[in-house]
Amino acid sequence: MDRREFLAAVGRYGAGACGLCALGGLAPKAAAAEMPPFHPGPDARRVDYFDSRPDGSTVCRVCPRHCVCKDGETGFCRSRTNVGGVYYPRAYARPAILRVDPIEKLPLNHFRPGTNAMTVAVGGCNLRCLYCQNWQHSQAAPDTLETFELSPDQAVKAARDKGLDTIAFNYTDPTASLEYATDLARAAHKAELHVVAATGAYIEPEPLLSFAQYVDAFAIGLKGFTEDFYDTVVSGRLDGVLAAIETIKSKTKCWVEIVTLIVPTYNDDMRKVRELAGWVRRTLGVNTPLHFSRFVPMYRLTNLPRTPVESLEAACETARRVGMKYVYTSNIAPHDGNNTYCPKCGAALIERLGFKVLTHRAPDGRCPKCHIKLPGVWA
Repeated sequence: MDRREFLAAVGRYGAGACGLCALGGLAPKAAAAEMPPFHPGPDARRVDYFDSRPDGSTVCRVCPRHCVCKDGETGFCRSRTNVGGVYYPRAYARPAILRVDPIEKLPLNHFRPGTNAMTVAVGGCNLRCLYCQNWQHSQAAPDTLETFELSPDQAVKAARDKGLDTIAFNYTDPTASLEYATDLARAAHKAELHVVAATGAYIEPEPLLSFAQYVDAFAIGLKGFTEDFYDTVVSGRLDGVLAAIETIKSKTKCWVEIVTLIVPTYNDDMRKVRELAGWVRRTLGVNTPLHFSRFVPMYRLTNLPRTPVESLEAACETARRVGMKYVYTSNIAPHDGNNTYCPKCGAALIERLGFKVLTHRAPDGRCPKCHIKLPGVWA
């Protein structure tokens, strides 16, 4: 067994029994012991996408898992529960996180760069990424966290009170709280605010499009490019994610940027990076920003080292050779890969230190030297 095989084996099996549960074979619903009692009120918001069966069970249609829950059972995302044959979100309008962040933190580098957004996050997730950086919130039932009440209208007012014109969904995936995310995005859209979302895009087309009609930009985590990686590390399926990305491209006008966390020994094979970048080029186009993010030991992969800088640089160079014009490094600073350069004349147009914009020489999205228009949303 060579070093790569050893590290991969330790990463897969070194986390103990709990780690093994996250790798595969997880029941399609959360363990009952994890769930506190849930009693929705008479006017409680229902899940939009589910079917009721004659036996009182429910079938969720939000994501490709299609969780089947008996009365009292909760879905895999820990966010929705069957009560009396009706599927309810457990923490509607009860976020655990409310922050002001730079738009680059999603990351989005070509959507109104240098501006800030009010970020909202509800607990729960329909994926089980072994390296999750926000696992305390994403891997918990949302009503077990410290939360606060924030209706869609209150969220819009809070953003305006802070002088912000963008609402972001980040830290946890809005798919797990889609009912609230959709209602909030709708309210923000009506108030002429921008809406952006970071997501793993493990979602069915119909609910995705219902949400996306109110979303201006997505930062989509394309976490790897093999079904084995998704099964082992993410507890999802690659084909479902690719289908969602294709749906956004073909049926919406949303701006899209792709994010891939490079995890040592798992998805740092440059042949697979080339395949991923090639798929992005064919599906979304050469002007789609592609971010390669640095893995930091976290959650159930604390045994692995940080991603070497050389691996990130190799991934960026691989993507450029495929033809991608805007390739970035993320979660590492300072680094030239944080910056936006003109693809024609090479001028440094936006210089960043991590998520912070230091200089912005193209506020209208046009290179001041050669005058070409950059792709993205600039106003």
